[in-house]
Amino acid sequence: MTLIKFIEIMAILVGAFSGFIEARRKRMDLVGVFTVAFIAAFGGGTLRDILLDRRPLFWVTHQEYAIAIFVLALIASPLIRTLRHMVSERLIVIADAVGLGLFSIAGVSSALDANMPLFIASMMGVITGIFGGVLRDIVCNEVPMVFRDGKPYAICAFLGNWMFLLMGLYTDVSHDFALWSSALTISVMRLVSWKFDVQMGR
Repeated sequence: MTLIKFIEIMAILVGAFSGFIEARRKRMDLVGVFTVAFIAAFGGGTLRDILLDRRPLFWVTHQEYAIAIFVLALIASPLIRTLRHMVSERLIVIADAVGLGLFSIAGVSSALDANMPLFIASMMGVITGIFGGVLRDIVCNEVPMVFRDGKPYAICAFLGNWMFLLMGLYTDVSHDFALWSSALTISVMRLVSWKFDVQMGR
């Protein structure tokens, strides 16, 4: 398994986890939990593949991804219901931040593989990073977190994507190091901005 494939799998799992939490907060049944988790896990990558004209979609090619989300939904639904008192806004923010970093870098890499220009590749990373969470919140009848909390979100992804691109262009660090360090930077920037209530445009 390549590193980028591993990162994509980790991103899908984290995205699904955020979907599980949000769906249980809304007291959805098993179908709702699976649907929200599926959208959170695959929404950003699906839009990326559509824009890059990649067919079949990545989760169609790898049906094991969808099967894993289905199985996890069966397990997570009763578990999260039992641990409902531990489910909080903070947990969703942490899951979102980790997913943002992983999804964004996976999106940039996919765009580069499709020979996209650097700026377009960075934007594909942003789209991959944020769109699953946007759809998750819309389905749960919430204003998407990226639009309502006033803290850097897409900006963190954009800056981290450029960190990855510039490291590849102008440094001799390994590709694996650039992937992990950029994903980590995005996640940390998002968590720090949330922790210290950094506001943008308010």
